[in-house]
Amino acid sequence: MRMWTTFRRDERGTAITEFALTAPLFLLILMGIFDFAWQMYAKQVLSGAVAEAGRASTLEDNASDQAALDAKVARQVRNVFGNAEVSFSRKAYSSFDEVGDPENYTDSNKNGQYDSGECFQDVNGNGNWDADRGKAGNGGADDVVVYAASMEIKRVLPVWRMLGQPQETTIVAKTVLRNQPYGAATSTSTVICK
Repeated sequence: MRMWTTFRRDERGTAITEFALTAPLFLLILMGIFDFAWQMYAKQVLSGAVAEAGRASTLEDNASDQAALDAKVARQVRNVFGNAEVSFSRKAYSSFDEVGDPENYTDSNKNGQYDSGECFQDVNGNGNWDADRGKAGNGGADDVVVYAASMEIKRVLPVWRMLGQPQETTIVAKTVLRNQPYGAATSTSTVICK
């Protein structure tokens, strides 16, 4: 009985046991915080490069060489994230209020959606009705451009793999700007019924 009382009061090894129980969870949370901070940093690097390139792309001097601006963004991103896969897209609109809007159509059967055979206004000139009227590319003078870049990177810490998630993540940055009025606007649209 006396030995049992002595054993219950003995606290040697308690700290090691408590640490062994809490350390894995603490380390997992700590790695998650570091990984989240790393992804936020990646987003800021990409956003800064996209904003700078977006502003430059609105000027007439850069209108003809968008690939050079894309390459500059990719270089800036890869200075920090060497293995990043970077891709770009641009869509041009006539005005800010058209960004993301569908092409207008005549809803002949009044069902609230475009159906094949209904007439539509082909704003982007591709011959098909689109849920986003944006025209691919940088557009012309005075057009509004949505410039987007996405980069795929491998996460630096294995926290996601330990949780059964993919080790890669995709980060996207966008900017919306209006091209300078460096020439006549090139907006055209056609009504198509097919």
